Amino acid sequence: MTLPSLSARIRATFAAPIPTAKAWINRYDGRAGPVVDLTQAVPGYPTHPDLAQRLAEGAESPIQARYGTIDGDEALRSALAGDINRVYGADIAAGDVAITAGANLAFTMAMTVLCSVGDQVMLPVPWYFNNAMALTMQGLEPLALPCLAEDGFIPDPDRAAALLTERTRAIVLISPNNPTGAVYPPEIIARFAKLCRERGIWLIVDESYRDFLSPEIVPHHLFQDPDWRDGVLHLYSFSKAYCVAGHRVGAMVCGPRVRSELNKVLDTMQICPPRGPLPGLTWAIGALDEWKSGNRAIIAERARVFREGVGQLQDWKIDALGTYFAYMRIPDSAKDAMMAAETLATECGLVSLPGPFFGPGQDRHLRLAFANVGLEAIAEVPARLRALT
Repeated sequence: MTLPSLSARIRATFAAPIPTAKAWINRYDGRAGPVVDLTQAVPGYPTHPDLAQRLAEGAESPIQARYGTIDGDEALRSALAGDINRVYGADIAAGDVAITAGANLAFTMAMTVLCSVGDQVMLPVPWYFNNAMALTMQGLEPLALPCLAEDGFIPDPDRAAALLTERTRAIVLISPNNPTGAVYPPEIIARFAKLCRERGIWLIVDESYRDFLSPEIVPHHLFQDPDWRDGVLHLYSFSKAYCVAGHRVGAMVCGPRVRSELNKVLDTMQICPPRGPLPGLTWAIGALDEWKSGNRAIIAERARVFREGVGQLQDWKIDALGTYFAYMRIPDSAKDAMMAAETLATECGLVSLPGPFFGPGQDRHLRLAFANVGLEAIAEVPARLRALT
């Protein structure tokens, strides 16, 4: 019997990293204590109770039984535009904003609009694995831009310029970064924007973690350029800032040239974003600044305790730490990151993601999403890491 074939592009895509790592837990016998799961970037505290109430009301609302507009409620688009304008001193309008079923889908839809099969998209390495997976699935080539620990994993625009080819259609920057936590300086982002303008390629800036920066920080000045709509796409996620990861709500900000083509993709890939959460999130944007500030302090304290404890280990090195993540160099005695991560999970009950999930040349690193857990669990991490050595 001849079996029907499967997509060559999907088969060429590497396996989903987080389920792969979480499967290791099944072989852990509990000898070191409860599992400390630092794999997935999820808020380690609950949704604000007033937002939770509004989300529940949204789930009960009759609107759940009907489709909405393909780009999301105008009220939410207007509220998010106003929030962006406050942070960046911008002039974003509701018409520049599309609400999406999560930021991952926003990225995939952006690639669908901007690129054709065989094109390249530059990703700084270590990269966010779902971006690389989405590219491969669409017949696009991830073009690796190596970032160095000695540079704080900040990408180098000059190195990028030397690697661009005639097939490169976009450069993707994630700041604050996943997986390293690095925050890209505004001047670096500006140099990438200049490079993209000169080469006639798109700059995609994913700022899913920007709410964890100090409110006094202006992450970049891209929106000050009156022509930003002709070359820049901005991606955003509500998941982390508002603790609504399971509701899948993100956003894309772009100009009319992209927007008109994006409507085709929105209608095909999502029809409309989830309807129930949108009224609650519209309220939350203007109402929860103090709560979000408190959460920033919680994450900052977790980062401090993690650095203080893990930083005392002789054989482990924190190469980068920020927002949700620590990017750790494994001991010289460890064979490689894949084996180190698997051993930590199965024998020490500490679950992390090995560097190879984040692109080429990452065999000596692990990502630990310390923001997921409380201080008591973070205090366990040094002993679990020490057990490997």
